Amino acid sequence: MTLKQYILTMTVVTLFCWCAWFFILWTVNPEITNWIGFTLFYTSLFLALAGTAAVVGFIIRFIIFKEELVYRLVKEAFRQSFLFAALVIVSLILLAQDLFSWLNMLLLVIGLSALEFFILSWQKQNKM
Repeated sequence: MTLKQYILTMTVVTLFCWCAWFFILWTVNPEITNWIGFTLFYTSLFLALAGTAAVVGFIIRFIIFKEELVYRLVKEAFRQSFLFAALVIVSLILLAQDLFSWLNMLLLVIGLSALEFFILSWQKQNKM
């Protein structure tokens, strides 16, 4: 897959996810829905955020780090976009359950940072 195909595919899929999220937002009533409605809402939002962050993150990295290999930039942007989307979704779930506090956010950020450092060290270890 070429870089142009990747960006085009990610953009189209991300736009589809945003459309699905807006459709769910307008059609699902949160007061009377069951777990399926909430799962669709959070899943479509997660995928839309991850896709948007991956495309935007890649473009920013591509502009700043011109000497870096493109597949590494794509891989980093994709991985970090999933972590960012997870941060947002878990924050929204905590907010919906009245469990959102600075301590929970601090623990969540520490946990996701530890996961990022673990992935980086694992990748570096497997290269050798």
